[in-house]
Amino acid sequence: MSLALTHARYRILETIRIPIAVLGGAFFPAASMLFFVVPFAGDDPVAATYATASMVMFAVMTSSLFTYGVGVSEDRAQPWDPYLRTLPAGPGAAFAGRILTGLTFMAISLVPVVVIGWLFTAATATPLQLLLAVGAVVLGSLPFTFMGLAIGYWLPTKAALAVAQIVFFPLAFGGGLLSAPNNAPGFVEAIAPYLPTRGAVELVWAAVGDFRVSATSMAALVAWTLVMAGLAAWAYRRDEGARFS
Repeated sequence: MSLALTHARYRILETIRIPIAVLGGAFFPAASMLFFVVPFAGDDPVAATYATASMVMFAVMTSSLFTYGVGVSEDRAQPWDPYLRTLPAGPGAAFAGRILTGLTFMAISLVPVVVIGWLFTAATATPLQLLLAVGAVVLGSLPFTFMGLAIGYWLPTKAALAVAQIVFFPLAFGGGLLSAPNNAPGFVEAIAPYLPTRGAVELVWAAVGDFRVSATSMAALVAWTLVMAGLAAWAYRRDEGARFS
């Protein structure tokens, strides 16, 4: 664990030396809160609470896809990464450090969304609801974490960036993150239950409000998580075999 924390500290320090890399991950969710949630739903406690929860998952997905997807791919292109694979400690500590780093920047990306929701909208949540929301966010982040890792270990940097950008908006819009519960366009409501974004955001909606999750969305979330975990493991082993066999 100590070695994993050392790896995490190294990666965090490496990233915060370029402040725009940190600010960029928090910009889009915060901007969406300011331009879309505050003016249109800020005065309605229920709508503001659900919209803030949606923007939280928006931030989680952004952070996961780009921190892991692009970050892993960039690291693979550096000589430091293959050197770490040769050390007797093995890849486990470095991998754990990467996950801790991703969780840290995910938390950082959530702060502006929560602060804007608290200061500028009528969103409300009890301490218990906030605690449940944290658990929901952790569970909901799993498919996007595995998706980011699969992209990062499978593709070179330029391709990883392009793929992360391509999948980002369709998942956000198609999963209903940019609309109120049960108020999305018809075609979105038809496909949303089968996307991981919908299952993830439904968990957070249920944690902070009186929302009943869909069995279809939960089944799809589990299926996406398992499939993405399998793809991430395959991509890691493929990279390992290609470069270190």
